[in-house]
Amino acid sequence: MSLTYAIGDIHGSLDKLQSLLALCDKHAAGAPMKLVLLGDYIDRGPQVCGVVDFLMALQSARGGAVVPLMGNHEAMALSVIDGDAPERFWLVQGGTETLASYAVYSASELPRAHVDWLRALRLSYDDGRRFFVHAGVNPDAPLDAQDHNDLLWIREPFLSHRHDFGRLIVHGHTPLTTGVPDLRANRLNLDTAAVFGGPLTAAVFDAAQTDPIDFLQVE
Repeated sequence: MSLTYAIGDIHGSLDKLQSLLALCDKHAAGAPMKLVLLGDYIDRGPQVCGVVDFLMALQSARGGAVVPLMGNHEAMALSVIDGDAPERFWLVQGGTETLASYAVYSASELPRAHVDWLRALRLSYDDGRRFFVHAGVNPDAPLDAQDHNDLLWIREPFLSHRHDFGRLIVHGHTPLTTGVPDLRANRLNLDTAAVFGGPLTAAVFDAAQTDPIDFLQVE
């Protein structure tokens, strides 16, 4: 049986990411597996360069079995690089830690290969039962007509919405200081605040049911 592992916001937490991936591989026990990463690989944490290096190598090795999505922090960095936003806007949101990780002084100095990888990140992934995205969706728009800013940034009215979206929305973006994934009838938040001292969390899905069959965490 094929399994899907969705991982919440990483934010430069390379050690937790590597440990969690090892746990996912062990859990799969050789079964076909897909890895969906919900964005926010950069900013705030100390090992941003290492996280991006690791994910690029993982995607190269496993191909389509690795689906990295874009988060709002990747979008912020790209906006600065493209001259669409002032650098200070990004720096106060964790960009300072990203620059320190790369040992550079401005976003324009980030490695071209890493920037190209960030730029190629997709905004969502739909497996027919679940809709994976960084922040959430606009309840007033169909899933195939979402605005990219909502996919990257939305909190309300998404978080309070109680009706069926047609898929279970699997997302991050809003840190859960309890360290416990927030599973509702219509959505699942996997941002368990790894960069703030919480665990990094993966939800495990199979083809038989929509809700996760398990959760894996590393502290």
